[in-house]
Amino acid sequence: MSTIAEALREAAARLAPASDTARLDAELLMAHALCCSRSDMLLRHMADPAPESFATLVERRALHEPVAYILGRKEFFGREFLVAPGVLIPRMDSETTVAAALEALNESGPARRRVLDCGVGSGALLLTVLAESGATEGTGIDRSAAALTVASANATQLGLAARARLLRRDWDEPDWAGDLGRFDLVLANPPYVEDDAPLAPAVREWEPAGALFAGAEGLDAYRILVPQLPALLAESGVAVLEIGAAQAPQVTEIANACGFACELRHDLGARPRALVLRLGLGK
Repeated sequence: MSTIAEALREAAARLAPASDTARLDAELLMAHALCCSRSDMLLRHMADPAPESFATLVERRALHEPVAYILGRKEFFGREFLVAPGVLIPRMDSETTVAAALEALNESGPARRRVLDCGVGSGALLLTVLAESGATEGTGIDRSAAALTVASANATQLGLAARARLLRRDWDEPDWAGDLGRFDLVLANPPYVEDDAPLAPAVREWEPAGALFAGAEGLDAYRILVPQLPALLAESGVAVLEIGAAQAPQVTEIANACGFACELRHDLGARPRALVLRLGLGK
């Protein structure tokens, strides 16, 4: 029987064709199989026998299944979120969007209390903003029942269920927001990937297409959602949109045409990642 150290070396070699982080993936999967933390495994269990369940996990990853789906969780902004197939996996890039939203809330003081997340997915953005800010009411909408189920589970495990209202809505449909009122902050990480964009198999083959793709230019969702934002915002309200790294000029043009002034935020890789929209440009 292989030791954990030996099994990790073999797994890393097996996963190298499917992953740029083969060794890390193997360690995360092994820790999951052992029901312990990665650090505990590395410090205390490397000479122990490898569990039989590990091989199955490695084969799933070799078929490009994302590690987050195999583990059923993903860390975001210092918190652990449940994830499942059918729900977009939270990315570190989106932490820039949350940071921009929190900055906008802090600038405006305690009076801002209503938050809307358009396309709530796992709930990572909305629930993080609720947890980190003084906002007392958050609404998350999504057209995916699977996403709303996961978001609800995350709201419960984070102790935020009483402050988060989750609704099945589609911003492509007429009057989807007619009963929602106005919000001090609107968040959106809409689909923004070009239909023919080259993506890793773990993304294209496993994550939900409806949360990724938005037409030939990746701009279809912005063209539909941004014109609806003025009716959703309270006086002096702010919208924060996540964007693709090359989309700032195009999304800014769409927003300007709807009366918004835009401020750009960059992620940790210095790539354009979020636009902060405020009404008042007057076009």
